[in-house]
Amino acid sequence: MSSDEKVILAIRVRGRVRVRPQIEDTLNKLSLVRLHHARVFKTTPSIQGMITKVKDYITWGEINEETLLKLLVKRGRLSGNRKLTDSYVKKNSAYNSMKALAKAIIAGKATTADVEGLKPIFRLTPPKKGFDGKKKFPVTMGGVTGYRGDDINQLAQRML
Repeated sequence: MSSDEKVILAIRVRGRVRVRPQIEDTLNKLSLVRLHHARVFKTTPSIQGMITKVKDYITWGEINEETLLKLLVKRGRLSGNRKLTDSYVKKNSAYNSMKALAKAIIAGKATTADVEGLKPIFRLTPPKKGFDGKKKFPVTMGGVTGYRGDDINQLAQRML
């Protein structure tokens, strides 16, 4: 992974009503189909472009290892809505545990697709104590959408 490629968490924070078709299409390509769906990405130029296009519907930032591990443990799902376990990760991937997988994803050496059967989407709940601000404004203007940097970890913890 090059120095400009980071691992980010993107969370959809606005719903599906009255969304322009081009924006809806881009959100579908990012697999952020529904409200409170989250996904972990490596930032490539194409992903960065898509995120910039849908910036008014999602919030994103750099995820840390601790938050990613909690996301995998609490919200990692397999087909049939089964929970992800350490034994499943060991059996169906090159990693011995969810902690090793989280470390590899943060380092850019792995993706969620490396575990056979793991869904790339994390279905989160609305955040405890609600969102801080108005949904339609960017974070820089006291809203919810847009780039958060490291603050995405606090939001994700509240949504687990």
